[in-house]
Amino acid sequence: MTTTPANPQPNLALRILRSPPARVLLLGFILVLFMTLNTDVMTSYAGEPVKAVRHIIALAIAGFAVYVGYGYFIEKRTLTELALPGMGRQFGVGLLIGAGLYAACEMILMALGIYRIVGLNPWSYMVPAIAMALSSSVYEELLFRGVLFGAVEQWFGSWAALVVSSLVFGLTHLINPQGTIEGALFIAVEAGTLLAAAYMLTRRLWVSIGFHMAWNYTQSAIFSGVVSGNDAQQGLIRSTVNGPNWLTGGNFGLESSVLALLLCTSTGIVMLLMAVKRGKIVPPIWKRQDRPVNQ
Repeated sequence: MTTTPANPQPNLALRILRSPPARVLLLGFILVLFMTLNTDVMTSYAGEPVKAVRHIIALAIAGFAVYVGYGYFIEKRTLTELALPGMGRQFGVGLLIGAGLYAACEMILMALGIYRIVGLNPWSYMVPAIAMALSSSVYEELLFRGVLFGAVEQWFGSWAALVVSSLVFGLTHLINPQGTIEGALFIAVEAGTLLAAAYMLTRRLWVSIGFHMAWNYTQSAIFSGVVSGNDAQQGLIRSTVNGPNWLTGGNFGLESSVLALLLCTSTGIVMLLMAVKRGKIVPPIWKRQDRPVNQ
């Protein structure tokens, strides 16, 4: 009489698909394809912002579905990073941090006389940025924090995952129309650190998504700023900006300014210290003793 193991080992193909490299290559590739579709939608419906928003929402839902499906059917795990309990509170916190930090940067520039408000546009000018903010926040967080950070952390631990995900996240902004090495490195340090720290602290993606969405939307829809080297779009506020690039960020946008670097990086460091204090740092696999990655 033969007995079947209670927990049979998956076959070789499934073990490969569940490995961190396969997660990055396969799931990451699918999400990049969706990001391309997002770009096509925003280009095709540039003059119809409401239609663009509807299509982007549909694509965002599809992106979540693919991410969840891969985790559930391939990796056979509980996706704690997208757990619904506490989602509203964490997403709201992210929105407040993102909008608050960007507004704080602009307030400092106003106090210095660099950023001057000269008028207001109609409220309808705030609609087009919704699609951009939704697309960038959902897909970039699923890709860079959910896929890349999670995969690197699984083998090499939290600190290596923070460095790798932040650097790749920053360098991808070089493909933007006004992308610069300086701007990419600033984003890697300030945004990469803060977004990874938010994930490490909460072990959820909701704060990161909320921050990313609010920062981009506030920057474009309210203050009419350049978003990470993309082409400028008019938002609610008509303004003039006259000051040194190290304060304004120049053509790349405020992300390439010392103000954003100091405020966002400081916030990220505070979150990292909280994550360390709460024991949320995952060591490399060779120092781990059956410790789950997602907590």
